[in-house]
Amino acid sequence: MSEYSPEHAAAWAQRLGPADVQAAAERIAGRVIHTPTLRCPRLDALADAPVELFLKAENMQRIGAFKARGAMHAVGRLDPEARARGVITFSSGNHAQAVALAAREFGVPATIAMPIDAPKVKVAVVRELGATVVMAGYTSEDRRKVAYELADQSGAAIIQPFDHPDIVCGQGTATAELLASAAQLGVTLDVIVVPVGGGGVIAGACVASREVNTPIYSVEPEGCDALACSLEAEERVAVEPGPTLADGLKPVRVGALNFEIAKIDVQGSFRVNDDELGRALVQVLVRAKTLVEPSGAAGVAVALRETKRLREQLGVQGRPLRVGVIMTGGNVDPALVAELINEWGAQA
Repeated sequence: MSEYSPEHAAAWAQRLGPADVQAAAERIAGRVIHTPTLRCPRLDALADAPVELFLKAENMQRIGAFKARGAMHAVGRLDPEARARGVITFSSGNHAQAVALAAREFGVPATIAMPIDAPKVKVAVVRELGATVVMAGYTSEDRRKVAYELADQSGAAIIQPFDHPDIVCGQGTATAELLASAAQLGVTLDVIVVPVGGGGVIAGACVASREVNTPIYSVEPEGCDALACSLEAEERVAVEPGPTLADGLKPVRVGALNFEIAKIDVQGSFRVNDDELGRALVQVLVRAKTLVEPSGAAGVAVALRETKRLREQLGVQGRPLRVGVIMTGGNVDPALVAELINEWGAQA
């Protein structure tokens, strides 16, 4: 799939399907973790109507986030000669760690352009994995420019954070596993809620779900809602990211391929604020006994808040709404966790 270019995103959006996700799953088998799908009735009880949440625990993935899937797939798909020259990417944290891990697995050097305000815990892990870190501005565009400059100088391959079929299909393996886990329980999911940064994981969710037609909904932080704004405008637009706890969900705009896929498959969009993100993080920690980062808690926040509305929209009656949630990662500063527990622990 190396021939992809954003100019052909619309055609690629039509072309991709579950078979491409399955092929990615076979390529990365043994290099990533088949993470569990968690059930927690005590968490369900917090919703505004009957619901059963099926939590895809990508916080338990290698490097603590789903990004390991796409990066391992993309680096593995490079021509060996090109891969030997090294890889470069630009990321606020989780993709940075994922590419550093993949580079180490394949024995090649990695250079990562990260934002000046990247969480220290994420920067430290990237360096521990053997990658070189270059601090580059505050936005995804700042990081992208620096990464391409470095690639021009070194001849290393750019590993896109989200806008490439190899990334999309790799990320889609998480949703494929979620759907399979639900099916093993005899359950058909009514809806899947997916956090959105650059859009790789929601595009992958859409592609993985195309044969089962499970509705996909997006969730983004208020003020960092590039996908929702783009879908509303019916064209890909840039959004200057505002402050948010969800540092992994603040690109300037979503990928071209991811937007084209979302136009076809995403059924609706939700926005969450920092209070909802912080509260959901603590609720997952206290009730489901698992730690997610604010970005990873976004889907839970929406699922608990919007159950009644989704039941009405989807016509679910006489049983709980069955919601799949991609908990995208668990890389969070312990000091922030302590602060959020202090603020929201009594309501968890």
